[in-house]
Amino acid sequence: MHFSIPRSLIVLALGASMAPALAACGKHAPPQMGPPSVGYVVVTTQPVTLTSELPGRTSPFLTSDVRPQVNGIIKARSFVEGGEVKKGQALYQIDPAPYKAAYDQSTAQLLNAQANLATLKIKAERYADLVKINAVAKQDYDDANAAYKQAVATVAQNKAAVEAARINLDYTKVAAPISGRIGRSMVTPGALVTSGQTTALATIQTLDPIYVDVSQSADQLLALKRAIAGGQLTGAGPQSAKVKLFIQDGTPYPLDGTLTFSEVTVDQTTGSVTLRAVFPNPNKMLLPGLYVRAVIVEGTQPNGVLAPQQAVSRNEKGQATAFVVDAQNKAEQRILKTGQAVGDAWLVIDGLKPGDKLITEGLLNVKPGAPVRPVPAGSPAAPPPGAPASH
Repeated sequence: MHFSIPRSLIVLALGASMAPALAACGKHAPPQMGPPSVGYVVVTTQPVTLTSELPGRTSPFLTSDVRPQVNGIIKARSFVEGGEVKKGQALYQIDPAPYKAAYDQSTAQLLNAQANLATLKIKAERYADLVKINAVAKQDYDDANAAYKQAVATVAQNKAAVEAARINLDYTKVAAPISGRIGRSMVTPGALVTSGQTTALATIQTLDPIYVDVSQSADQLLALKRAIAGGQLTGAGPQSAKVKLFIQDGTPYPLDGTLTFSEVTVDQTTGSVTLRAVFPNPNKMLLPGLYVRAVIVEGTQPNGVLAPQQAVSRNEKGQATAFVVDAQNKAEQRILKTGQAVGDAWLVIDGLKPGDKLITEGLLNVKPGAPVRPVPAGSPAAPPPGAPASH
């Protein structure tokens, strides 16, 4: 015999059979999640050395163009191009023959004038005695005395002519005006040179020590001076700071320099000033015109606050922000005023104070005002930097 079971009874039966299973599942439901764990560091103060890295170029300590002082034909060159020369060393020899002849002539004229002077002096002295006894006319005495004085002047003129001729003769030997490294010669023996010509015979540069000229923003320089004057920075100041140097390929220069000069006028086109540092260069490693990077030690901030760069981000307004753990273990967002980067940290001028618990790990799940579970950064319970926080 066939019986049909109403649908309503089937639904009730299925519901009754599933109830114990649902109840059993309810006993194993996961518990509600707690606040995310975050790693923090305690903010402290410490001395912070502030530096500025600026581009620059090297320039010689001294430079001098070698030019002739007299006209003539170059007879010889007595230096090696690219070598070291000493001040006063002979570099070129101009044909001295015409200047030697002029010197000899002026010397002979001086001797003649001196001989004439001796004769006129004796005559003037004799007439002086005779005029006293009226043995000669007073007019004759006056003429003799005037001739003697003219002879004295002639001798003086001839002495000056001899000195001028001697100077010109000395100028035929072209000497080095300074010590240093000399460049290539622009003339060869047999070339005609003239006094005052625009083309230099050669150029000498003193390379030890050597200058490094860098440019710094005028605003940065003024801020640095204000910080030193206000006591926020301690140090020698921007005009006597120590400087480290890196060559164009990134190689550090082994010797430190000193900042000795800052331009007194701001460049109107760039808004910058030129700073000049002097470096020892005993091995001539630095050559003029070389592009370098100068790291200037500007001073030390005795109570600086540093925040790891991983803890600092930017909001939609471009402001630097960071999270700290407040007294209720909640994440508090701070707006920071930062200075320059110091290694892998930011120098914080405002927004953090000593004792703050700065969150550096587990920041992905941190929200302003939300509870957090703080643990010291780097501990086994701390989340990895930049990873989602564990619960």
